[in-house]
Amino acid sequence: MPPPSPTPAAGAARTPRTALAELLAGNRRFVSGEPLHGHDVTAAAAVASGDQQPYAVVLGCIDSRVPLEAIFDQTFGSICVIRTGAHVLDRAVLGSIEYVVGQLGVPLVMVLGHERCGAVGSAVEALRTDERPGGSLAYVVDQIAPAVREVGTDDPSAHPRAVRQHVRRTVAALRADELLAGPVTAGRVAVVGALYDLATGDVALLGE
Repeated sequence: MPPPSPTPAAGAARTPRTALAELLAGNRRFVSGEPLHGHDVTAAAAVASGDQQPYAVVLGCIDSRVPLEAIFDQTFGSICVIRTGAHVLDRAVLGSIEYVVGQLGVPLVMVLGHERCGAVGSAVEALRTDERPGGSLAYVVDQIAPAVREVGTDDPSAHPRAVRQHVRRTVAALRADELLAGPVTAGRVAVVGALYDLATGDVALLGE
């Protein structure tokens, strides 16, 4: 089998389609145990002096089992990463994504959920028991709750279905954002949803 193709040179023109293909190719290298990139200080130094030229921004969960640069086999300077509990959006997250799309020209935004997400589990439990948590965790639960309500809490599959629905809702919210909607409609930017399998390391795209 031939060795995996190297990452295109920094600054190479990318479309949403090629950016997504590149990101998923990195995940395949990760799953196959043949990553190209390690987190070596020389790689950091190599990109330190120039302007950053990432090709994607990945919005994921804070779960320690889902290190985003590793599961996509990406090196320094290749992707922007944002992590919140269950990839919950707030103004800071939205502003950060608007920045990398508008100012850095990033053509791809990926929302990555994962199985057995604790934050989604907290939201399912809160709605099932009608006991809202205290503190700022309540905000996180409130942002996930609409997805939980849409799938219901009565059957054993409520949690995994809520994970997927929350990804889809997050994607829809980003596509409708006032500064992202235009580039998305024009085809210059794609916003996609995906799910990470904790056991296999695979990333699978979610349908609409």
